Amino acid sequence: MVDYQAYDALTFDCYGTLIDWESGILAGLRSALGESVSDVTDADLLRDFSRHEHEAEVPYKGYREVLGLTLRLLAAERGIAVTAEQEAQFGGSVVDWPAFPDSHDALAELQKIFKLVVITNCDDDLFAASAKRLGIDFDEVITAQQVGSYKPNIENFHFAHEKIARTLGISKDRILHVAQSLFHDHGPAKSIGMTTVHISRRGNGAAPQASATPDQVFPDMASFASAVTGS
Repeated sequence: MVDYQAYDALTFDCYGTLIDWESGILAGLRSALGESVSDVTDADLLRDFSRHEHEAEVPYKGYREVLGLTLRLLAAERGIAVTAEQEAQFGGSVVDWPAFPDSHDALAELQKIFKLVVITNCDDDLFAASAKRLGIDFDEVITAQQVGSYKPNIENFHFAHEKIARTLGISKDRILHVAQSLFHDHGPAKSIGMTTVHISRRGNGAAPQASATPDQVFPDMASFASAVTGS
């Protein structure tokens, strides 16, 4: 059981935890590829996305380019040619990815108690659009663009902790990390001694498989916020 009073800040993954990235990814892929993937299941598309996205992130490039390259690799594997316009369309689709219905209210309640910080595998401008969907003014934002790498790179967490200490005056031991992805978040966070809460949203299909042991698990943000606030 996590002692929530021991923490002053909550750091969140965004995509998969607060934003429904699986729905957004699937909508973007199907819009870009159309009838050429009409017979491909959602599970197979997400599996292929997961594999190629991780490959596309190294060496570092902006997230629009990552998504465009992911689309190209995914399509090529299926014998589908894509245009630069299709790559750009999918690369910009992040701004259309929907928030989970419980994210705003849960974050609003939690912000009455904690500083709220996002550590996201995204670009500054793309996350700004997602933040508008969430309707929350986060106390600090750390993006992959700022760091020059993507989680699960441990440097993203070191960068975040240094920035939080500098701008909010909160040390690493007073930070609780909250996320859906075992691969992108819990694995690296636990490796540097962080306490973590797993928001066990559906799927995991858009992220590579991984094993990690979070300190507490909730099915969604609403139940997490309720446990923390006692409401």
